[in-house]
Amino acid sequence: MRRLLDSLEQFAVDVILGRRAGKRAGALRALLLLLSFLYRGIVLSRVSFFRSNIFRSHRIGCPVVSVGNLTVGGTGKTPVVEKLARDLAGRGRKVAILSRGYKSVKRRGQAAAGTSARVVTEGGALLLDSKAAGDEPFMLAKNLRGVAVVVDKDRVECGRHAVNRLGSDLLILDDGLQYLKLHRRHDIVLIDREAPFGNEYLLPRGTLREPPPQLRRATHILITKCDGSDLSALHERIRKYNRTAPIIECRHRPVELQDLSNGDIIPLESLQGLRAGALSAIASPESFEQGLRRLGVQLELTQSFADHHRYSRREIDRFLKRCARRGVSCVLTTEKDAVRMPRLLNQELPIRYLRIEIEILKGQEHWERMIAGLIAPPHPVIADLETSPDRSELPSCASAAAI
Repeated sequence: MRRLLDSLEQFAVDVILGRRAGKRAGALRALLLLLSFLYRGIVLSRVSFFRSNIFRSHRIGCPVVSVGNLTVGGTGKTPVVEKLARDLAGRGRKVAILSRGYKSVKRRGQAAAGTSARVVTEGGALLLDSKAAGDEPFMLAKNLRGVAVVVDKDRVECGRHAVNRLGSDLLILDDGLQYLKLHRRHDIVLIDREAPFGNEYLLPRGTLREPPPQLRRATHILITKCDGSDLSALHERIRKYNRTAPIIECRHRPVELQDLSNGDIIPLESLQGLRAGALSAIASPESFEQGLRRLGVQLELTQSFADHHRYSRREIDRFLKRCARRGVSCVLTTEKDAVRMPRLLNQELPIRYLRIEIEILKGQEHWERMIAGLIAPPHPVIADLETSPDRSELPSCASAAAI
């Protein structure tokens, strides 16, 4: 069943992105386009209901920062969330990350007493595995010490638990641009330099979650996967939708390789001229594979699965055998994939994953100013006021952040 669902998901992605030709694919795209108009109306109505107080937005009593995007997957949110949490925790804030826990498996007894929220970590030991937590929350919990990670579809409940039970005084809402139920101080919106607005179509015909003009809700805009090239045309388009939000350019910088079996750290220099296979199940496998080639890897074999695919031992073993027959030295994967891979005994080749961090290329001053504002003594906030997320209690960012 899992394999069938993954195949259907991959087929849908191929149709949406135009990788499938033929009459059936064309007819399906036409149907999805009609559904996109319905989806657009629902999205805009929902945003309007929150702006007009028809739908309620909750305040929890401490600053909330959302990190999200307009498109589905592939912009690199997780390393940005990790950098944000690390910077804030390193300057004295008691940070908690709130995540939906996409494709996580909720088991009986995992939720904290009196709540539906599941605690992946309170800032120390890992309390859930990657299957129960979701791959991204588990990865964040593993990499960040002193930062709590809490998962549940109800991020309001997550936030209340983090503040009332874990003592958190600042919340990061992971993938939160569309989660309007929780009032936030800042909306950090990520835009992928390689595909800023996806394929320009709304779901389900395209990869846009919201129309581009909704970028006006952003208080800060991060352009990811930058390479130092001129982005003036992209800046100009962004300014059509948002005239005031600071624009920060950043890239995902590889920092090291890590062995999946024993945790050994391998320097990046070892990738030069390395004959390897690449295995991934992420939104943009092409970006990962191109990045490996830029690091000097000679990719002999590649295989990709649907985003968030959870690997079986058989799948891993089969790919390792194929790579061994081609005489490659190792298999390379992403850190997000590594948390979804079973550990194998007597595997034929080593599996190593690439550790990635965010590096700001332009706009460091905007990032520092935001961090400084968040670590300053907080304004008094009354929890659970019935209000739209217009940040009216924060005049310094109200105009840029109004929803």
